[in-house]
Amino acid sequence: MSKSPAAHATIYLKDYKEPDFLIKTVDLTVELGEADTIVTSRLDLARNNAAAKKLSLNGEYLELVSVAMDGRTLEAAEYEVDGKHLTLNIPAKTDGFHLDIKTRIKPQENTALEGLYKSSGNFCTQCEAQGFRRITYYLDRPDVMAVFTTTIIGDATRYPVMLSNGNLTAEKILSDGRKSVTWHDPHPKPAYLFALVAGDLAMVEDSFTTRSGRDIKLRIFVEKGNEDKCGHAMTSLKKSMKWDEEKYGREYDLDIFMIVAVSDFNMGAMENKGLNVFNSKYVLASPETATDADFDGIESVIAHEYFHNWTGNRITCRDWFQLTLKEGLTVFRDQQFSADMNSAAVQRIGDVQRLRAAQFPEDAGPLAHPIQPQSYVEINNFYTATVYEKGAEVIRMIHTLLGEEKFRKGMDLYFERHDGQAVTTEEFVSALEGGSGVDLTQFRRWYVTPGTPEITVNEKFDEKTGTYKLTLQQSNAKAGADFKPLHIPLRMGLLDENGKAIAFTEGPFKGKNSGVFDLTKKRETFTFAGLKSPPRASLFRGFSAPIKINQQMDDRDLAFFFAKDEDLFNRWDAGQRLANNIILKQIEKQDETAALPEAFMEAFADILADKDLDRAFTAAALTLPGEQDIAQKMPVVDVDAIHKVREGARRQIGLRFEEEWRRLYDECSCAAAPANQPESSSRKLKNTALTYLIATGKEDYVGLADRQYRASDNMTDSVAALSGLKDITHPVREALFADYYDKWQKDALVIDKWFMLQAMAVRASTIADVKALMDHPAFTLRNPNRMRSLIGAFASGNPVYFHERSGEGYRILSGVIAALNKTNPQIAARLVAPLGQWRRYDAERQGLMTAELEKILKLPDLSDHVYEMANKSLHN
Repeated sequence: MSKSPAAHATIYLKDYKEPDFLIKTVDLTVELGEADTIVTSRLDLARNNAAAKKLSLNGEYLELVSVAMDGRTLEAAEYEVDGKHLTLNIPAKTDGFHLDIKTRIKPQENTALEGLYKSSGNFCTQCEAQGFRRITYYLDRPDVMAVFTTTIIGDATRYPVMLSNGNLTAEKILSDGRKSVTWHDPHPKPAYLFALVAGDLAMVEDSFTTRSGRDIKLRIFVEKGNEDKCGHAMTSLKKSMKWDEEKYGREYDLDIFMIVAVSDFNMGAMENKGLNVFNSKYVLASPETATDADFDGIESVIAHEYFHNWTGNRITCRDWFQLTLKEGLTVFRDQQFSADMNSAAVQRIGDVQRLRAAQFPEDAGPLAHPIQPQSYVEINNFYTATVYEKGAEVIRMIHTLLGEEKFRKGMDLYFERHDGQAVTTEEFVSALEGGSGVDLTQFRRWYVTPGTPEITVNEKFDEKTGTYKLTLQQSNAKAGADFKPLHIPLRMGLLDENGKAIAFTEGPFKGKNSGVFDLTKKRETFTFAGLKSPPRASLFRGFSAPIKINQQMDDRDLAFFFAKDEDLFNRWDAGQRLANNIILKQIEKQDETAALPEAFMEAFADILADKDLDRAFTAAALTLPGEQDIAQKMPVVDVDAIHKVREGARRQIGLRFEEEWRRLYDECSCAAAPANQPESSSRKLKNTALTYLIATGKEDYVGLADRQYRASDNMTDSVAALSGLKDITHPVREALFADYYDKWQKDALVIDKWFMLQAMAVRASTIADVKALMDHPAFTLRNPNRMRSLIGAFASGNPVYFHERSGEGYRILSGVIAALNKTNPQIAARLVAPLGQWRRYDAERQGLMTAELEKILKLPDLSDHVYEMANKSLHN
């Protein structure tokens, strides 16, 4: 039977207590076996609470073999064991003591991919957030930091590579022929950062010399045959190490840095100290098998996990409510890195697109929570876009308010104060205050306030005095009636009627064209004098705060900013807002064939004709908002109308600028890109042109996509051709999808794209296609990447057919959730979110979606992971 709601206990930040005992050192021996694995741990413990009488160690799915205290084996009556804990009585006068604990586990049966598991013949661990308790009994909490020494013993033939955290200190062959290796990590760490990998893996090696002259070995371990796909990951790692030294003064602290790529992994990657375990998706790449987006993703994730070495490992979080302390900060740092490595404007656009697509709906829905949650049932459910992406935006706002120099001083003080500690977000903000001298008291509200603030804009110009008044008002529906104003950085500039920047005539930014103003009240007015004519205010430049803006601008106003704003983010954003307005008006009129306004077309033409723009920016600026972005603007979502109107707009744009699209396609197809633009930018614009040409509906462009696919020497162009044709019914489409599978069926990551494209196709057979693909020999729910490529892409990336009126899309998803609840509840829980958006749809769809949520809540043996997500989705 399903657990009762009372069985799914809620944990609250307000109940946090320091651990009664601390662990100073851990000597861990892991004997790998084919039937089971024996784990022996020696824990050196110290009392932290004089009144504590019991020690309760976390442990799940463990068979206790023996336990000894200070060398004496304990009798069964001297301890208690249940499915969650090993509890021992500790004499009051005992301050320091040793525990020797032997457990038996079965990694081969561990389908949840948490703790130690075996996949594709290799042993691997994932211990964040609470996986270490599946390996041995332990104080599995981030504020217990210990020095680990790990010995791995196993078959030398099957597992020639045996890795753990830190530096290799011993390696030998035992008398029985097994191999034994010992690793020592001198830096205290919580158990969630523990890692172990053993298998028959290939190694790619390089080195990096730190600024102090230390030579660091860099090693990437992959399945044999993939060695030639590690070059980009290694280059990205070395760039990250150099950047972190230059930007933050952070030097690597061990003698070796290792990355292991595994095919079965719940997350993107894990920053375990000195031994990062990665989903192979974020390591393996060659132009033939990975798209430009894949290359960008690898660079970003490699950087993210490396940067964790200081923001997450050397300084970690006190408890899991502080998760954004490490994740939000490190996302901000990897975004900074990517902006420095590539086009800063294009990077910023991508960051905001991801925020709006994932985090804004989360903020507006039943799963809304602040970046520092106050409670949870299952911590894995809080690895969310709010904690990560919004958390990064909060750090970015601090950076904006302090400026580069003061922010760096604050970060330096943070590293100096808290190195080797488990700390809170409050301690982080305090360090930034101490280093910068800036009071962030009001700003702290961002950490505990859920929801997306909305800023209402009112403008008034006095022609007699040449004075312009800008009034901004804060509101936040999720924060409730007692909403307190946030401290919001407003980066803005003024433009004249020709689009030229107007310098400020007074105040702290006198003589400058742009500045950052502090919005700290619910209603605040900023006054600008000395103006000859009404200015146009370019607000929240660079998306200086994660807000929604309510500003009365007609199509011509938006077209003006789309064509002329010097801030590239705001230029792109104005185009998106303009397109959204137009599409929403056509939906309201139920006229998907209405002509697009000439103001929009003229601004579109200006972008097309501007040869000075980065081609990647041009491609982004000329791409219409996605269907889910448009849906966020509707009080009741009509997925069918959105699709019809958007497709109609794409066809009009394709036909209106057909000659220009064809010219751009040919120009960008040249082998050599302009000197200031990488080939990836040219490919992005070329493939944007291809999508608009195909949208015209002309047969010639089906042939063009066919030729591009067959002539392609890179995965970016191959996938773009398939993507352009995925929605149509045509012999060419079927032939290309068949050819792609035949060519790449042995490369799992490439075939993931094949599943994904079909899952996102909008055509009459989509539901039947998804069901058939679930029965395909290459599909399995046990591999998270494969599951996400089909089911995840269908539920989150195909609104038309996921929300198909029969409710079959919902039933497909809930059936998968039910199956995964038994085998991998962490992944199952992440699939619940699309059903949680039920309030935004019509009554018929609401009934169908809530029925599936109710069905999920009645599942036998419902996991905490799925219960929390489904219960909140239905009742919050």
